[in-house]
Amino acid sequence: MRPAGWAATGAPWTQRRRPLVTELEARRNIVKIGILGVGHIGKTLTQRLAAAGHQVKVANSRGPHTIEADVLSTGGRAVTAAEAVEDVDVVVLSIPLNRLPQVASLIADVPADTVVIDTSNYYPARDSRIEAIDAGQVESLWVTEQLGRSIAKAWNAIGSHSFATKGRPAGSPDRIAIPVAADRDRDRQMAMALVEDTGFDAFDAGTLADSWRQQPGAPCYCTDLTREEMPGALAAAEVERLPRRRDLSVAAIQERVGDARTNPDAEYGVRLSRALFM
Repeated sequence: MRPAGWAATGAPWTQRRRPLVTELEARRNIVKIGILGVGHIGKTLTQRLAAAGHQVKVANSRGPHTIEADVLSTGGRAVTAAEAVEDVDVVVLSIPLNRLPQVASLIADVPADTVVIDTSNYYPARDSRIEAIDAGQVESLWVTEQLGRSIAKAWNAIGSHSFATKGRPAGSPDRIAIPVAADRDRDRQMAMALVEDTGFDAFDAGTLADSWRQQPGAPCYCTDLTREEMPGALAAAEVERLPRRRDLSVAAIQERVGDARTNPDAEYGVRLSRALFM
């Protein structure tokens, strides 16, 4: 069964071209970024984007005084959540998916031309059951409903350990690709430019309706693929199999590490994901 909101684009990924981000890339604009969340992904995002020269503010739910110094080691600034979304070009949401409705009121005051990027994934054991997603709604479309606005989806399909340790300079033959989905050109272009700034190849994965192809359980999810490998992985995704494969990986990781919150090391995580998802 196709998920709600699923749409066939008619263009295979092998023919999809990377959108133009020449202005952002050529000028290397300094982007003002607010990040909500300093978990595994949010911490690395703060470090990488600040190191790339962007103005980065970061917040968590416990207050700026609780953000550790290593998160801010490359120039990020700890602020409150309200301050993080003020006067910025981009807001990155790096919090568990079930907490996104809690920040909807903050996002409601963000200007319409501000790019909002979501990094979350749905894991029922952590997020509790979300009926609409269980019934087939694409995760990113559920997020847009909760926030009342369109988003870009990025950095959700890479393991936190790989993200922290496997960034490479542009042009490196083994550089990992990260899929980016969005409906608005501005959202897509900005998200792809920032993905490149974190040390990974940005890959245009299409619309938000197609972003189920980068959800947990899909062949491109946490499998550390290159740009050349990404089109085949996106095309090979089978929507009916994603939830079961996702839950199998969670069970295997829990058996190995002993709990539902500890992430496995990069090599084990990639081997497991490739075995189950590809």
